[in-house]
Amino acid sequence: MSGLSYAVSDTLVAAWRNLLRIPRQPDLLISFTIQPIMFLLLFAYVFGGAIRTPGYDYIDFLLPGIIAQSMTFGGFVTAIGLTDDLRKGLIDRFRSLPMARSAVLAGRTLADVVTNAFQLTLMLVVGILIGFNFDSSVPKVAGGIALMLLFGYAFSWVFAFIGLRSTSPESAQALGFVAIFPLTFASSAFAPPDSMPDWLQAFAENNPFSTIVDALRHLWLGAPAGNDVWGAVAWSVGLVLFFAVLSVNGYRKAVAK
Repeated sequence: MSGLSYAVSDTLVAAWRNLLRIPRQPDLLISFTIQPIMFLLLFAYVFGGAIRTPGYDYIDFLLPGIIAQSMTFGGFVTAIGLTDDLRKGLIDRFRSLPMARSAVLAGRTLADVVTNAFQLTLMLVVGILIGFNFDSSVPKVAGGIALMLLFGYAFSWVFAFIGLRSTSPESAQALGFVAIFPLTFASSAFAPPDSMPDWLQAFAENNPFSTIVDALRHLWLGAPAGNDVWGAVAWSVGLVLFFAVLSVNGYRKAVAK
């Protein structure tokens, strides 16, 4: 086998190992199943009557935002897993094995693609059950799903960097929430920006998370998009490239200690 074949094989093994951890840690399973469904139901039935979304039923307006938020939160599994592996010395054991060093991070983020796909499917099923309707063509719906998986993959690298810089799973989770919550809530995800104070409206309209959500609404609901779709792809790819470099450098420093 070539070096690339070994790296791919090692990455798949590492990804499978990370997926096998989930049934043994129910709290991880809750984070990408029950928690996003809880957010969806709370916003739909508690806040839905108070938030005006001209031209759309609130559930149609809401679901793209909740799904985009859920894709970002999926990276918490990466941050917690990497921090835990470093703390327990498991990364040092990996270094002693004849395996590609790239497999640790690549396998971890690849496993997130699988869990994000499962989470996305679950959210769509629940959304349709409570009234969500696509208003677009099949290729655009598929494009929206692909965009969300790319966006989730990008945030897996963001959280890989956070996990490598954290001293414990708890601190990784806390840092992640501090970084993600302002972006997701001060955006167009849950309410139209024009309903916000002027200073917050300016932030929400220029928030990259709003670009992602608005692109998804265009692909699934036919909402006006402008350059949001290409902007969403550019943001996602840019995050992958930027944080992959930071994560690889952080990983090298972590294993060199």
